[in-house]
Amino acid sequence: MRLDHNKALEIAEAYTAAWNSGSPDAVAEFYAQDGSIVINRGAPWEGRTRVAEMAAGFFADVPDLHLTCDGVRCAGEHVVYLWTFTGNHSGTKNPLRVVGWEEWDLDAELKVKASRGWFDADDYARQTEGK
Repeated sequence: MRLDHNKALEIAEAYTAAWNSGSPDAVAEFYAQDGSIVINRGAPWEGRTRVAEMAAGFFADVPDLHLTCDGVRCAGEHVVYLWTFTGNHSGTKNPLRVVGWEEWDLDAELKVKASRGWFDADDYARQTEGK
């Protein structure tokens, strides 16, 4: 399967809107039934239910999370989705601005089969603590 840039951008914009809806299920719908995400080489969140749990965790930590798509790159069925999210931490109320990316492998239905997400966890902790 070959994915062109415009289709990759369309998927990325819809994925961004799903995150901005605040609905964990809307985020999970972008994943294949057996799709998974691994964040910063952590334990995988496998299957849509677990992906929704991952998204719910972010929404609990940052209830006013706003995601921006900073760009996409694609090669075949592989997409790199560049993002920034802003919001305020639920516990400390400190403002956050976190940048990162996801590397997606898409299936034939253009659902995420595997995602590898990356962001600077130390910077996130520093911002959460207000340092």
